Parts: sequence; C-alpha cells; structure tokens
Amino acid sequence: MVPAIESKERILFLAIDVQQDFMEGGALGVPGSGGDVERMTRFLYENMERISNIAVSLDTHTPHQIFHPCWWIDENGNHPAPNTPISLDDLDRGRYRAVINPAASRDYIRHLEQDGKKTLVIWPYHCLQGTTGAALENQFANMVYFHSVARKAVTQRMVKGTDPLSEMYGIYRPEYDVNHYINLEALNKLERYDRILIAGEAKSHCVLESIGQILKHYGKRPEITRKVFVLEDCMSSIPGFEEATERAFADFRNTYSVHIVKSTDNLFV
Repeated sequence: MVPAIESKERILFLAIDVQQDFMEGGALGVPGSGGDVERMTRFLYENMERISNIAVSLDTHTPHQIFHPCWWIDENGNHPAPNTPISLDDLDRGRYRAVINPAASRDYIRHLEQDGKKTLVIWPYHCLQGTTGAALENQFANMVYFHSVARKAVTQRMVKGTDPLSEMYGIYRPEYDVNHYINLEALNKLERYDRILIAGEAKSHCVLESIGQILKHYGKRPEITRKVFVLEDCMSSIPGFEEATERAFADFRNTYSVHIVKSTDNLFV
C-alpha cells in the first residue's frame, strides 16, 4: 500500500471521542453509538488507500472536575445526580454550592451564561484517566492502528478535558477558561488537507462544538470550510438535544458550505 506521504490527495479522518464510555453500555453511553462505530470502522477499511491520515481526540478526566458530582453539594449536603443542570440562579438561591474552589466555579458558570454557552450539566463520571472507559473503542482502535502501519502514517492523538475548572466539548478549546487556551497547532494543521472527514460522539456535544470551533477559526476562508465533510451516519446525539443539533448542522451547511454526507456515499469521485 502506498505510504500516506505519497498520497496525491491528502485526506484527514478526524474521529472525535470514539471511546468506550461513550459507547452504548458505557458510563455516558450515546444511543446509536454501536452502529455509528460499525459504519465508521467499515468506512476506514474500505477507504484505507484514500485516507492519508487519522486524528483521534481523547476525552480525559479525573473525578474532581467541575462537571462531576463530587464537585458540588445541594442544600442537604448531597451530591447532585448525573444530568442535573446547575445555573447561576441555583447558586444564588443556595440550591447547590461548589465544595472545591467556589469562587472560580461561580465565575465559570457566570461566563457560560454570559457567553450564551450550554448550561453546566453534571455528567456521570466518565473517561477517567487510566480506566477502560477512557480507551478507544476496540474495533475502531484496531482499524486505526492497522491504517497507521499500512499507510506508514502516525496517528495524531489529541487529549482534551484535563482542566478541572472547565468543560471541553470541542477538541480545540474549552467552553471557557481564564487563560483562553486554544490548540492553534492542531487547527492550523487542517490547512494541509484537501478534505477533512469528521465522525464521532456525541453529535450534539463534542462533534458539534469541534466543528463549530473549526468554522469559527476559518470562518473567513471558504476554501477551507468547504473541505469539511460530516459523516452523519457515524455519529448520534444525546437524547433531548436532537432538534437544536440539527439546526446547528443545517447552519454549518448553509453558512459555511460544509458537506453533510453518509459513509456509504461515493465521496471520492
């Protein structure tokens, strides 16, 4: 098989958080993820000679992070249940308080609401560093490594989500942090490719925010944004977020000429 460096067309497959904890039955399982990964893996196998490089993001946490239950207690001293939203009004009324760094926690929620981001949601403990839940899904990982050896291409691995005081849905920057971190190196690498194929979990959160960050960075460069191809049958939304997600993806297509496709489409004509 021709080494990736000799490819006439440079095609990146960007896989977002294809990890065990986001699979059905995982700590934060996304309904439909099993089929998504099956289609994703088949796509990689059938297009091995066309895909020059693969990049994977790895959501990586510890228990003590602002979106995990142990960070907060309610007025009775109990930790909030997973899927509990916490707003600035909740803090003002004493419904919840942070047991770790309360001043910075309040500031974070204030900025989320001020900037129009998603409300802080308490998630189940997931993708804890060193656990099997943080690992890539097995069959997907096998195919990624097969590609790496067959095409002589090093898989790019992007660890995200380690800041205890911020969520990081998108793979390039947190929802908010005081240092305004952004992974410019990874963003700027996208310019090298002729096509950027995107898949992963969850469509409503980490995939959506990652694409949004790409489009914000390259918003005035349509020659880059039109290179983005979203494999919509290789991602699923967290229940309850479907409608807003579809509106966002329609905007990606209409405003930035992003291609919304299926893995079974003939993408390499």
